[in-house]
Amino acid sequence: MTIIIDQPTAAPAPVVPSRRLSVAPMMDWTDRHCRVFHREITKHTWLYTEMVTTGALVYGDVERHLRFNEEEHPVALQLGGSDPADLATSAKLGEKWGYDEVNLNCGCPSERVQKGAFGACLMAEPQLVADCVKAMRDAVSIDVTVKHRIGIDDVQSYEFVRDFVGKVADAGCTTFIVHARNAILKGLSPKENREIPPLKYEYAYQLKRDFPDFEIIINGGIKTEAEIDEHLQHLDGVMLGREAYHNPFLMANFDQRYYGDTSEPKTREQVLQAMVPYIQAQLAQYGPLGLKLNSITRHMLGIMTGLPGARAFRQTLSDSKKLAAGDAQLLLEAAARLRITA
Repeated sequence: MTIIIDQPTAAPAPVVPSRRLSVAPMMDWTDRHCRVFHREITKHTWLYTEMVTTGALVYGDVERHLRFNEEEHPVALQLGGSDPADLATSAKLGEKWGYDEVNLNCGCPSERVQKGAFGACLMAEPQLVADCVKAMRDAVSIDVTVKHRIGIDDVQSYEFVRDFVGKVADAGCTTFIVHARNAILKGLSPKENREIPPLKYEYAYQLKRDFPDFEIIINGGIKTEAEIDEHLQHLDGVMLGREAYHNPFLMANFDQRYYGDTSEPKTREQVLQAMVPYIQAQLAQYGPLGLKLNSITRHMLGIMTGLPGARAFRQTLSDSKKLAAGDAQLLLEAAARLRITA
């Protein structure tokens, strides 16, 4: 009788958290339920909250704005504000609640944000941004990063964004997320600001050449793995926006393709099955008056994008009577209306 002794196999090297791929902060979209859903698709892609204003944290309900689920890590808190003291206080709260990064919004062009004197209009005041970054860095030990545009209004020169990054870097910031469009502060809606100003990816590429030791991440109009691959030839990371929300299964292979994870990606059906117990637990915790089923399932309407029967899936998942019943099995019922392919 021959006894075969299995040789011990080395455990796979742990994947180091990295902003190589990330999902942009998007108002009304990237809430904690959306982030849990995205985490079921990709374990390693960096996730961001919706923008949270400093006023909401200094004067409002901190728990409502900052609570998140442990499985969301790595997850960053994006802050909106322009007062260094308030940003420092808010960053400390973010660290206390367990976020992995604090990001300062210097890219939102909405009039409401402008009235608060923050967002994209801060690009006109790089010294103030530097003061804000320094105050936050002095207050926390986690990363402090900045998300910004390449210019504002009719300022088209590369030197503008180069000088902005250089000034903010003086305060110790080394990670810049570049939405490669100008922000038009008057005359365009936020939606138009995401579509009309031309993309100038070469500005982000030049920033990396001028600041080779900084982490430069690009955002804006990126929709395919081929586009991601091209940007990663020049930059440290890629941030996806609307495409990650409307076509979330695009991220299904990110862990393997960009992080070297050797585990099998989940199928669409496995993602939906994994969300059922999460939804049941949330409904049990907050009750029908505190949480509606649609507040979670609305983020999942795009998971069947590109498949025959995707429309039937969305229709089932949007049925008001079924949603009112609060049964998480609605996910699987919707999936049963089309042939699930891995």
